[in-house]
Amino acid sequence: MDIILVIISALFIILGIIGSFLPVLPGPLTSWLGLLVLHLTDAIPMDKSFIIITLIIAIFIWILDYIIPAIGTKRFGGTKYGMVGTTLGLIVGLIAPIPGGIIIGPFVGALIGELLNNADSKTAFKAAFGSFIGFLTSTFIKFIVAIVYLGLFIGILWDYKNALFSF
Repeated sequence: MDIILVIISALFIILGIIGSFLPVLPGPLTSWLGLLVLHLTDAIPMDKSFIIITLIIAIFIWILDYIIPAIGTKRFGGTKYGMVGTTLGLIVGLIAPIPGGIIIGPFVGALIGELLNNADSKTAFKAAFGSFIGFLTSTFIKFIVAIVYLGLFIGILWDYKNALFSF
C-alpha cells in the first residue's frame, strides 16, 4: 500500500509542477497534496508541523497568484481601474476557451480598465505590460515553490528509502 501512496504522491508533485504553468491546477497546493499523501504512508511518520507550514506557504502563494498581476499593473502606473481590469481579465481568461487566455486576459483587462479611466493609450499599454510582468512573476514563484516541494519529496523518500522499499 505504501508504494501505491508514493506513486500517487509523485503524481501530485508532478501535477503541481505542471500546474505552476496551467491556470486550471493550483500548482503549489497540488504539490502540497503530494507531500500530504507521502506522509500518509505507514513508513513515513506524520510530521504535523511540516505539513502545516508547507500548507500555509502553498495557500499564501495561491493567494499571491491572484494579487501579483494587479500589483504589477499598479507598479507600472496603472490605476484602480487597471487593477480591477487585471483581476476581471484574469477571471475571464481562466474561463474563456481561447488559447493563452490566462496570459491575454489580465493584459487586455488592464488595458480596457485604463482606457475606460480615460488614460492615454501609452499609459494603458504600460499598465497592461505591468500586468503581464506580474503574471510572469507569479508563475515563476509558483514554479519555484513546486520545485522546492519536489526537492522535499525526494529528500523524504531518500531518508525513508529502506522503510519504503524493503522487499
